[in-house]
Amino acid sequence: MEGKLTCYQCGKTYTHIHQFKTHQCIHSEETPYKCDPCGKTFTHASSLRTHRCIHNRERPYACEQCGKAFIRKEVLKVHLRIHSGQRPHVCDQCGKTFIQASTLSKHLRIHTGERPYECDQCGKTFTRKDNLRKHMGVHGGERLYECEQCGKTFTHMCKFKTHLRIHSVERSYSCEECGKAFTTSSYLKKHLRIHSGQRPYHCDQCGKTFTQAFTLRTHLRIHSRDRPYSCEECGKAFTTSSYFKKHLRIHSGQRPYHCEHCGKTFTHVSTLKVHLRIHSGEKPYHCGKCGKTFTRMSSLKAHLYIHSGQRPYHCKQHGKIFTHLGERPHACDQCGKTFYHMSSLKRHIRIHSGQRPYNCEQCGKNFTQMCHLKSHLRIHGGERPYDCEQCGKTFTQMSGRKKHLRIHSGERPYDCEQCGKTFTCMSDLNRHIRVHSEQKPYYCVQCGKTFAHSNCLKRHLPCHSGERPYHCEQCGKTFTRMCHLKSHLRIHSGERPYHCDQCGKIFTEMCNLKAHLRIHRGETHRNSLCVTNVKKDSCHTLLSPTINTDVNHRLGQTVPQHQMTTRNAVPEPAAPTSSDKNINRTAK
Repeated sequence: MEGKLTCYQCGKTYTHIHQFKTHQCIHSEETPYKCDPCGKTFTHASSLRTHRCIHNRERPYACEQCGKAFIRKEVLKVHLRIHSGQRPHVCDQCGKTFIQASTLSKHLRIHTGERPYECDQCGKTFTRKDNLRKHMGVHGGERLYECEQCGKTFTHMCKFKTHLRIHSVERSYSCEECGKAFTTSSYLKKHLRIHSGQRPYHCDQCGKTFTQAFTLRTHLRIHSRDRPYSCEECGKAFTTSSYFKKHLRIHSGQRPYHCEHCGKTFTHVSTLKVHLRIHSGEKPYHCGKCGKTFTRMSSLKAHLYIHSGQRPYHCKQHGKIFTHLGERPHACDQCGKTFYHMSSLKRHIRIHSGQRPYNCEQCGKNFTQMCHLKSHLRIHGGERPYDCEQCGKTFTQMSGRKKHLRIHSGERPYDCEQCGKTFTCMSDLNRHIRVHSEQKPYYCVQCGKTFAHSNCLKRHLPCHSGERPYHCEQCGKTFTRMCHLKSHLRIHSGERPYHCDQCGKIFTEMCNLKAHLRIHRGETHRNSLCVTNVKKDSCHTLLSPTINTDVNHRLGQTVPQHQMTTRNAVPEPAAPTSSDKNINRTAK
């Protein structure tokens, strides 16, 4: 039949009547050709014939080079391009070449952003129809393929086969540069971009480049602020489903990854891998300039700025530049303190609200953070996993061990700008600064008294409650603080752990040793008192006899008068100073 036959529905034209009729079946959804074994229907008789080869397991078209066989001749022709290296279809925008025209058409959607296939249930769009079909299995919940070894189920046979390689340790695709092996060729191709430095996917808004298309799509959500995955329990939203799944474990308490060495569990496998390096001592990230090694790549990147002198972060207000991003966007409304992360701010707010959600089941003590509770539990268990190699002292936390090591090394990295005094840890420096500023942020609600340190406030509170929780089992005496009880127990045990290196005298308390050392230094602080029970003739004071009499009375006459002497005594008493007169007047 001559002339052109035009389809009035889509405008497509044909030269032959049978082609035109076959095309009309697409619009009418008529499928007159049916397969008897499986019931599947087709619009073309040729499609039915090709389909029957599946049941007959007939693959009539074989490749002479590799022996692979195909049901259709045109598929064989495309396959032969793999051996010849022929890639006739070229992308005009990026120059990438393809074996098939259909693959080029799908690739062009990356540049145009076209995603023509949409899910009716959730609205998610896809560049390929087969990806949409795979996605529909999420809503249908039908998972036909189950792994006999681990019980994991899959909606698609291809994913199931890929998964089986994990158990069989089959990694057919190996990298020639580093030897790393992969279960699929696509994973190998993505990996090779690490060595080549190829980052073909480019963000038009900020210029950032990526090795994978899906990473670019995830990145674009930062600009669009699209966070499609939302938690129903807390309302937190995420840019990727993987982050969302990991977040759900917080609510469920699921920690599927556990360390075989110490039993610690984790929500993410990546966190477990980093943790295992603590036990193995592995530090795979190495600085080529100074030889320093790191357990994390991020730590190495930050370290490299020291050698390069690169300071990528610039302060617009003061013009200063920094090696690390100093932005602290999350501020506390009550005290103004700023934080890098929202999670840190949430933990800080518990200080003001008094919220302590983590409870110790053994003693009832509450904590603001889970890590503090875990450290506390080591007290009950007697676990002290961190030990000093020089003196053998053990610690419940790594931070405590690090601070302790500075005692041996003499390192005091934190110094006061006002007086030059140095400290081994930042917290000690912060407390010291309050001496200069006279800041006393901690106050007693009952009497209004203020304190520079929180531990001073804690020691003060038993004055109002009368609580004395620490008692001596030998004599029944009670104390407000554990350190007082420990000092008291030395009376019963006779232990004197503090000794003078110059004369060999020993003391029950450090404060008494410090006061004793002033004798050797020749210091004459008239208002400093030292009452000890080392020997009958070893207790010296730097006060007048009048004060000694008063102190002796206040101590319940625990020290006899003849044991308390005056340092640098002379036959005739010196004329009393104004301060002595005041002290004597007070003593009377």
